[in-house]
Parts: sequence; C-alpha cells; structure tokens
Amino acid sequence: MATNMPSYYEYDEDYSSDDCSKEDVIAFGSIATPIIFCLVIILSLFGNLLVLVILIKYENLKSITNRFIFNLALSDLMFTLGLPFWAFYHHMHEWTLGDTTCKVVNFVFYAGFYSSVLFLTMMTLQRYRAVVYPLSDRGENRTHFALALTLLVWALSVVAAMPATLHNKVQTHNNKSHCQYDDINWKKAAAYQQNIFFFIAFGIMCFCYSRILQTVLKSPSSKKIRTVKLIFVIVVVFLVGWAPYNIVIFLKSLSDQNPFNDCDVSIRLDYAFYSCRLIAFSHCCLNPVFYAFVGVKFRKHLKVIIHKISPPPQASLESQRTRMVALPSQGSMY
Repeated sequence: MATNMPSYYEYDEDYSSDDCSKEDVIAFGSIATPIIFCLVIILSLFGNLLVLVILIKYENLKSITNRFIFNLALSDLMFTLGLPFWAFYHHMHEWTLGDTTCKVVNFVFYAGFYSSVLFLTMMTLQRYRAVVYPLSDRGENRTHFALALTLLVWALSVVAAMPATLHNKVQTHNNKSHCQYDDINWKKAAAYQQNIFFFIAFGIMCFCYSRILQTVLKSPSSKKIRTVKLIFVIVVVFLVGWAPYNIVIFLKSLSDQNPFNDCDVSIRLDYAFYSCRLIAFSHCCLNPVFYAFVGVKFRKHLKVIIHKISPPPQASLESQRTRMVALPSQGSMY
C-alpha cells in the first residue's frame, strides 16, 4: 500500500503541518546539502582516482590488502556518483530526473554503502588473520582467494541494494515530484537492514582490533604497527561518521510513534538527520587523506607523481630517477 512517507533524501515539507512548521529545517537542508556535497564530490573524485592510479601503476594488486583498498576506492567512487543527483534534488526542491534515475541513484547509494562496510570488514579480518595468525595462510592461493572474496562482497552488496532500488519511485505530492519509497514498511525494512549491516560490522571490527592490539603489544613490529595504524584510522573514522547516521535513521523509522510525533522533538531529529547525513556522506572523500598521512609508501608514490607533473630542477633529476626505481613493491601500500 502506497504511502506519503518521505524517503531519506526528501524534504520535510511533505509532512509538515500548520501546527508544526519545518520551513527552517527545509531551508537548512536545501542550502547546506548542495554546498557540502559539491565539495565532497570534488575531493572524492580527485582522491580516490589518485588511489587507483597509484595502486595500478606502483603497487602489487596480488596483495589482498591492496585489492581491498582498490575495491574500497571503487566503492567510494560509486557512492560519490550519486551525490550530484541528491545535490540537484535539494537545489530544485523536487525530483525532476525521472523514475529510472531515481532507482539507479538509490542503487548506487546503497550498493556503495554496503560494499564499503563489507570491504572495511574484510580488511579488518585480513589484518586480524595476518597479525594474530601469521602462519595460517601459508600455501594458500592468495590471488584466487582475494578474487573470490571481492566477487562475494560485490554480489552481497548488489543483493542488499535491490529492495531499496525496486521500491523507490517518483511520486507526486502537493504538485511536486519526489523520489521516495512506495511503502512505509519497505522504508523501515531498508533502515533496519542498514542498521544491522553496520552494527554487525562494528562488532566484528571491535573484536578484531582488540585481539590485534593485544598481539602487537606483545611483539611490536614497525611494519605491523604501521599497517594496523592505517586500517585502524580508516575504520574508526568510518564508525564515527556512520554510527550517528544509522542511529538517526533508526529513530526516524519510529517517527510515526510517540514520543517522536512531538513537534519540537521531530524538528530536532530532522536537524540531526541533515547534519549526520552530511558527515556520513562525506566519508567517501576521507580515505585517501588517511593514506597520505599514515601510509609511508603512499606518500612516496604521491611525491613521484607530483615530481612528474612539476619536474624538479635539472640538478636533482638523477636522485629522482633513483627514487623512482626503488619504489615498486611486492607488498601492501604501506
């Protein structure tokens, strides 16, 4: 049964009433969202494409960790491709791009989200295995194993994104078209599914890093610590960015029940939703920043690319060639 309940990307004007005006909330979302999303799009495209170039040109993609980083960058780029449509949606105050585009953009969002969660979880499990059980993968065909895991993650992400893809469509209310769920039950199911994925991943990451920390403290290794530090930073920022958003969408799924039908509470929840969504959706541009600040080898590769774009003086060309010869590695990008 169709309802007029808004999706996670809609405006609150469709369910505002004379007793509970949300014009200020709508104005906040329509101004902040396009500005932040445009900035995130630029940074994400530049940063994640740079990661892909460095991995392809300088690194060994047979490394399981590098394969996961490569696919994580693809996930972030996939997620980023949906942001221009949401920015345009908020700018226009309605959906003018048709039903097919509505479904495709929802698919891109959910597939990008689920694949990011799963690849981060796989990276954490791979580090857990490498640090806690370093001898367990001897004799294993790592290339086929990494390929199988990668295909499995993408397949699960596509399956998880299908309900939202199939049940979002363009509907008209108050003479304006909106891309939204056609049934409140599917809207709630999508929110709960997203919550379940996120918090299961959160539990796995907490367990793995508690064990990794215990192991590293017993036998400290500069290479292990460096690798663990990078993935730990990526995972922590992911959790900090997405946890508030998941909590808010869970609360919004209860918005038709007490105590959230109170106008003041509803308005605060809407502001929290807009703010948490901006933070969560900005996550797709952050991973390359952490590679640059934490990954030593990534910084070296980045310097090589910068020197190619802006060559150093003639006197230093020979030392530059020496660095370029020494950089290729058979390990992960750390």
